[in-house]
Amino acid sequence: MARRTRVLSALALAAAAALVPVQATAQQPAHQRQAPPGTPCSAPVKPASQMTVESCDSPDRIVEKAANIVPTPGQLAWQQREVTAFTHFGMNTFTDREWGSGTEDEKLFAPKAIDADQWMRAYKAAGVEQVMLTAKHHDGFVLYPSRYTDHSVALSPGSPDVVAAYVKAARKAGLKVGLYLSPSDGAELPHAWHAQWVDRIREKQAEGKPLSLPERMALEDGDRAPAGEGRFGNGSPVTERTIPTLVPGDDRAAAVRSGKLPTFRVKADDYDTYYLNQLYELFTQYGPIEELWLDGANPWSGSGITQKYDVKQWFDMVKALSPNTVVFQGPQGVRWVGNESGVARETEWSVTPHTTDPWTGLGSLPNDSTDPDIGSRAKLLDPSVNYLQWYPAEADVSIRPGWFHHPDQKPKTPAQLMNLYEKSVGRNASLLLNVPPDKDGRIDDADVAALTAFGSDVRRIYGTDVRRQGPAPYTFDRIAVREDIRHGQRVEKFAVEARVGGSWQRIAEGTTIGHRRILSLATPVTATSVRVKVLESRATPHLGATTLHLSTTP
Repeated sequence: MARRTRVLSALALAAAAALVPVQATAQQPAHQRQAPPGTPCSAPVKPASQMTVESCDSPDRIVEKAANIVPTPGQLAWQQREVTAFTHFGMNTFTDREWGSGTEDEKLFAPKAIDADQWMRAYKAAGVEQVMLTAKHHDGFVLYPSRYTDHSVALSPGSPDVVAAYVKAARKAGLKVGLYLSPSDGAELPHAWHAQWVDRIREKQAEGKPLSLPERMALEDGDRAPAGEGRFGNGSPVTERTIPTLVPGDDRAAAVRSGKLPTFRVKADDYDTYYLNQLYELFTQYGPIEELWLDGANPWSGSGITQKYDVKQWFDMVKALSPNTVVFQGPQGVRWVGNESGVARETEWSVTPHTTDPWTGLGSLPNDSTDPDIGSRAKLLDPSVNYLQWYPAEADVSIRPGWFHHPDQKPKTPAQLMNLYEKSVGRNASLLLNVPPDKDGRIDDADVAALTAFGSDVRRIYGTDVRRQGPAPYTFDRIAVREDIRHGQRVEKFAVEARVGGSWQRIAEGTTIGHRRILSLATPVTATSVRVKVLESRATPHLGATTLHLSTTP
């Protein structure tokens, strides 16, 4: 197998230097073994967002394929947005819970107002470019009046369509929109099973055994049945169904008959049909949707019930309705970074190996998402790998200890938020920062203050390269290095050197770069020139602009 290439690229920081991308050159990879003509491994490797690893692929060819995995247009736009505001708002906001049971009375959801414009002002103050709302959390309560369940805002005081208000406010503010629709659904647990489960929980409690969070919530509401129709894991047969499944008096009937609204023939059980119908409602009534968030939580599987999702049908329908939507845990979408701390890996690959077709499962990484290594050459060349795809990381974290608003909790400080920014956006990931509204339908003043100060700090530090502030020499303590990811992610090891007092000194080094890599220096450096050396790469690297920043006020 060809060894990693060695590349040198330099950026002279002269007084009048323009901000231009760093250029790089590399040696051609070593000669690879020739596959027999006509085999899948004899054709040239062309850039694509997903590739199959063939049995005839040599190790060199697999690495070459990985070097030519590139983002889709939707993924590229998503990575350029960098920070998304997450909005956890729903039944849990009013029950002071983190995890709902699915048996709650719809009338408990009673915000005094839905000031979505105020939410967007707070989010924009932090510099976000996209927002994401929990349209349905694990409790199954739906924040828009769905045709397919009574467990929604339709039965809440004032029947507020939160999704509509959210999307309208986001677009008015110039923000892209994402929606979270939980696949797991406590409101749809079968009633008979649920009653037996609560009895078992009571027995566990009497025996002094510890209870999980879902068990504790179910026990609190134990005399109430799930609010839905018992479709989750009910063992219903898979039959041919039509999406949308029109209901009596459906206002879409004429548009469906005329072909103005598309229809999909699927083979699904009761719950998959329910889920597909809700996806259809969201995309056709509230779109465009830039990101769809599919949480992988399944809290009842250990208690004897689960729902097998036919996710390929979900993905196929979403792609047909909205080709550029990126799906969290979906094919050629985005992936969980592996923690809820908002921190990416020091070595964060956007190109990942898979044993199964990414179109057939949620996530489908061959190793746990929390593994410190998910994209090295060793992972790529594992014999179990059958697919490669562009699959960038999203680092989710809440500004408060909980995901939903609780009056007794306090937000993170601006300094803590900046640290998360540099360890997520600065490590080739997107930051998904949750800021939950309170019962009054507003973002708390303390959260607004933290977001505003954080956004101001990001703009002050990273909004301008220090080279624009005067002639050389330049003083800086942050270096932002980029790859032009339109050509993929290729750099495996690099170093940054600065010309200080007439001599070159190595001041920082790293492994992966990707969309953006921020290197923090322990103390500021004053230099006349800076150069980036690409020490190891999977193919000829394509570097973007390298910029210099100072975190302290001069």
